[in-house]
Order: sequence, then C-alpha cells, then structure tokens
Amino acid sequence: KDFNLSNEKDAHASGSDENSERGNWSNKGDYLLSMVGYAVGLGNVWRFPCAFLIPYTLMLALAGLPLFFMECSLGQFASLGPVSIWRILPLFQGVGITMVIISTFVTIYYNVIIAYALYYLFASFQKVLPWSDCFSWADEFCSKTRLVSDCNATLDGEIIHANYSFITSNNLTCMNGTVNYKPVQFPSEQYWNKVALQRSSGLDETGNIVWYLALCLLLSWMIVAAALFKGIKSSGKVVYFTALFPYVILLILLVRGATLEGALDGIEYYIGKESNITKLMEAEVWKDAATQIFYSLSVAWGGLVALSSYNKFHNNCYSDAILVCVTNCATSVFAGFAIFSILGHMAFVSERPVSEVVDSGFDLAFVAYPEALSKLPVSPLWSFLFFFMLLLLGLDSQFATIETLTTTIQDIYPEVMKKLRIPVTLGVCILLFLLGLICVTQAGIYWVNLIDHFCAGWGILIAAVLEIIGIIYIYGKLFALTMQSQTQRGNRFIEDIEMMIGKKSRLFWLWWRMCWFFITPLLLMAILVWSLVTFSPPTYGSVPYPAWGTGVGWCMIIFCVIWIPVIAIFKIVKAEGNLCQRIVSCCKPAANWGPYLECHRGERYSHVVDPKKEKEHEIPTVSGFVY
Repeated sequence: KDFNLSNEKDAHASGSDENSERGNWSNKGDYLLSMVGYAVGLGNVWRFPCAFLIPYTLMLALAGLPLFFMECSLGQFASLGPVSIWRILPLFQGVGITMVIISTFVTIYYNVIIAYALYYLFASFQKVLPWSDCFSWADEFCSKTRLVSDCNATLDGEIIHANYSFITSNNLTCMNGTVNYKPVQFPSEQYWNKVALQRSSGLDETGNIVWYLALCLLLSWMIVAAALFKGIKSSGKVVYFTALFPYVILLILLVRGATLEGALDGIEYYIGKESNITKLMEAEVWKDAATQIFYSLSVAWGGLVALSSYNKFHNNCYSDAILVCVTNCATSVFAGFAIFSILGHMAFVSERPVSEVVDSGFDLAFVAYPEALSKLPVSPLWSFLFFFMLLLLGLDSQFATIETLTTTIQDIYPEVMKKLRIPVTLGVCILLFLLGLICVTQAGIYWVNLIDHFCAGWGILIAAVLEIIGIIYIYGKLFALTMQSQTQRGNRFIEDIEMMIGKKSRLFWLWWRMCWFFITPLLLMAILVWSLVTFSPPTYGSVPYPAWGTGVGWCMIIFCVIWIPVIAIFKIVKAEGNLCQRIVSCCKPAANWGPYLECHRGERYSHVVDPKKEKEHEIPTVSGFVY
C-alpha cells in the first residue's frame, strides 16, 4: 500500500520555506555558519598552512575555490544531495556514491578523535594536570627535562669523550655541538600512550575496549544526534555556538601566548623566518600547499553539495563560496599564531629549539600542546579551553557529515524521512557508534590512522577529478554542443549558475573557465599522481603495520571507488542501442534533471519531469539511488 504522508509534518521543513518538501535553511546565517563549521575543523589547528603563504594562497585560488564554488552551485541548483545530484550525468553516479562511502568511513574515526578531546577535557578538571609530571603510570624513560648522556670536553689540554657523570664530577664543561641526550619521553607523551589510549604494541594486538574512551565516544554521538534531531532546523542553531566560540578561544590563547617568554621564537618559526625564499622552487612545498588547501576546504566529500541543497534557489552562492573559503584559510593562519606562540614558550622553558617541540596531527593536539599548556600558570584552565575548542571544531564538522548521509537517505526515501527523520538519524548515529568501537580498543589509534591514511586520500582526489571532468567537460561542454539553440555561452553549467545569481559578463567567467577547464583538473591530477608515486606503507610513529593491515587499507579504498566503474557499467548495460549510443545516452542528463521547483525551471527546463511523477515515467533506479 502506498504511503499517504502528504499531510505529515516534517521538522526539517516549515511552512515559510521556499521548498516545503525538502526544507530550507531558516536564514542565511544558519547556512554560512554550518559551511564554516564544516570547512573549519581539527585540521585547521593541527595541519598548518605551509610556511610560505604565497603557494598557500595561490592554491586556494587555483584549486580550492573553483571546486568549492562548483559544488555549492551544483547542490543549490538542483536541491539534491551528493548521490541524486548525478541526475546531471547518470554515467558518473558512482562518484556520488564514492563520496558518501568515504564520508561514512571518515565520520567513524572523526568522532573517535572528538572522543579523545572529550577525555582530555574531563581530565582537565583537576588541580594538577595528570600529564604534568611522571606519576605512577610512568616508566624509567619518563622525564620532564632532557638528560645529557655524554659529550666532548677538554681535559689537560686534550679533547675527551665521556659520559655526563664523569664530566660533572670533574667540573668539566661540554663542548658546544657535542652533547648527546638520553632517549627520554615527556610526561604528556607517556600519558597519551599509556593512560589515554592504553596503546598496544601494534595492529595485531587488539586488546580490550578502553571503557572510558567508549563512553566518551557514546557521549559524542549523543551530542551529534541531539543536534540533528530536526535536521538543518536544529543544527543550524547549534552552529551559532559551535562555529563561533572556537574563535573566542583562539583569541584568548593567542593573547595569552603572546605575553609569554619565547613566544616570538615560535611565531618566527611559524612564518618561516628560518627558511629562505629559494624553497619556493621546490615542488614539495607546492604539493604540500595544494594538499592542505584541498583537504582543508572539504571539497569532494559530498557535504558541500548536501548543505547547499537546502538553500533558496536565488541565493548568491558565488559570494558565499568566497566568504567561506577566505574564512577557512584565515582561520588556519590565525590558529597557527595561537598555537606556535605557546609552543615557542615551551621551547624556551625546556631550553630546546622550536623545531624539536613542533609536531602535527595527534602528536601536536594530544602530546606537544598539552605539554606546553602544563607549563603555564593555572594550566587546567588553559587545558580546558584548548580541548573545548577541539571539541567544538570537531562537532560542527561532524554535524555536516552526518547531514550529508541523512540528506542522501532523504533523496532516496523522501516519504519515509518525512515521517521518521528522528528514528533514522538516531539509527545512523547508533550504527556508526558501533562501527567505531574498534577504534577505541587498545589498538584503536592504529585503526584511526589506517582509515585516515587510505580513505581520506586518493578516493577523494579521484572523486574530485571525475567530478570536475563530468560537470564541466561532459555536461557543461559536450552536452552544450548538442544544445546550441538553447545555450549561448557554450557551457550549460555556467548558464545554470546564471539562472540562480543572474547574468554575468564573459570577463566575470574568464577566471572560472580557466580554472575549471585547465588549471584545477591538472593540479588535482598532479597531486593524485604525486601521492601514488610517493606512497609509503602506513606507520604510526615508529610502529610499522603488518602486511594484512596494509591489505585492509587497500580493500577499504577499493570498496570506496569501485562503485564508479560498477555503476557506470550498470547504466550502460541498462541503456538501449549499440555501445556508442548507450554511452552517449548515459552522458545526457536524466529526464528529471533541473531545478527542484517548477517555478524556477523557466523555458530552459520546461521539459523536466516532476519528481513527484517519477514513478509514472518509470525512471530507473540503482539500488534505490534515483538519478
């Protein structure tokens, strides 16, 4: 029996929405802050822009912004999520499925990182931070200071090499540049490995579930589910706090850090004073800048399309894209000053060069920075602020990723989501919590690192390359050649954008054409090839992964991208005619491609099949994914 839900109230939509079926953002601020929260995440704090702002800024203009603008325009135009949006080019629908699967893998381990931040947040509610000294959990290698092992000294006119106890007992002085230190670990490092993670020896040793991390993981999923129980209507209000308050904390940390001794050394190291301009000639610098921009903006994950799909049709997605991209990159730079000012103080106190205290990723967030904070007066306060900031940065990115998954489900089963949005959202969160339990075992950090190493890399690059080729070349250009009577600009996608933001001059589109047609795809392919050529087996610190672990990583990435050829072959097989005719047919937009609401279709899309009447026209589906 057919669903009869036309009168059901969906919390995702309200009577004042332009699109009463899918819903719209309550106001522009909800959307912009959700986009900023999605783009600005943990990576902005622990993956700094390269020391040279020149390549960083150029890569923003050449690769990041063009893709960002394209995805925002795409989602807003059709009001569809990352899978159903490929009604535009059915042959490439697997690209959308790849994006959603990769986002699913990433959201599993991303919430585990949020759980780490929650654990450290709770651990900060102590008079003395538990990682500030070598307490009962420490071993003989734990030390708050570096211990000299041996060095060279002058005795009776001769240079000798002796251990440090001999040097001190004879009142000798070590010669500069000859000092060797004992292999020691700082308290924060041992606390991270021995207490927080209870880390095992490797991926082979799974061990037990670390119960307090499992509880923190459960709490983080409960927060996500609570924020999304009404979809964008509830998450759009939560982000006013989760997206804005981290800037307040960053400002507080920057002001505090700037007043500390040694802060200037840290900032000078950050802005590259110790470097030289000739490094701009090194390919590695440009590759790192491009990679950082690409991942920082969250393009090709599906989230930008999903969030933009709830915009009103005539929203100015062009100005939105520029604003969010500039905000995201400015945040990375700003966070770098806040972080390095305090790391500079840590180097000053421990009498080490800044280069020896600087880390990235987990080692920065949970080892180096906590160690630096423990040396400040009222250290629990600063620790609480830092980990609360990490929590908020992670949560609003997680909100958008889960919204990407629920948007995909909504596009497939709109009637079900209209009635069962809360149970479906809760079910998704419960399932992902259960899948994430392996990441809070004693070998959990190895799984987190493994997923990040494989899934958050090549799969996204492959999806991005195919996305820009499909949208700009096949749909925008090749399809436009067969529609010359309907397109004057020679690119159908550009005319779609102009339906939303108004006509623009050819000069306006010159830069975007250059990027979309040439610069951006070439850069993406260069990064992809470089990443494959320089591939090295995953390791966590000095711990190598077993062969089967690397095999699991390859299986994960293959599972993510295999849908691209599988769906393409399926579409071709289902089409009619000879092989060439079938491929051409699958490269044309589906009958129901166009603006979601009839009032926005105009003459160009007057032929579009109404989504409500899809069954009447027998539009085929693939495993439930309607194109």
